[in-house]
Amino acid sequence: MAKRARGSTSRPGQRAPLQRTGVDRSPTPAIPTPRPITLTDDEEARAAELEARIVAAERSADEATQRRERGRRAALDSGGPGRGGSIAIRAAEEYGYVMRDVRKIITIGGSMLAILIGIWVVMQATGTRLT
Repeated sequence: MAKRARGSTSRPGQRAPLQRTGVDRSPTPAIPTPRPITLTDDEEARAAELEARIVAAERSADEATQRRERGRRAALDSGGPGRGGSIAIRAAEEYGYVMRDVRKIITIGGSMLAILIGIWVVMQATGTRLT
């Protein structure tokens, strides 16, 4: 048998139903004005300005792409990877990151080893022991 609720018929966490009336209370109904078929002079000027901006942005993007391609070609011609694929170019760029990381690892590992050797030398010279 279903549980009965006192007072409210809605469940917790739910809103009460909206109270709406079927009568429109506005004094006069709004009549939409038809849009003109042609553009105004201001709208045409704005459209021309936007188109000029878009064309300029596309042109600068094309120039940037051409510069990158020239740089990649120059890297390949100057003794880069033998094949001209994009994977080879990306791999050549990644090797720089890998080499820097390996140098950092070697530097940190070497300094830790030097510190351990220094501690061992001090312990041997002073005769102290860890017990």
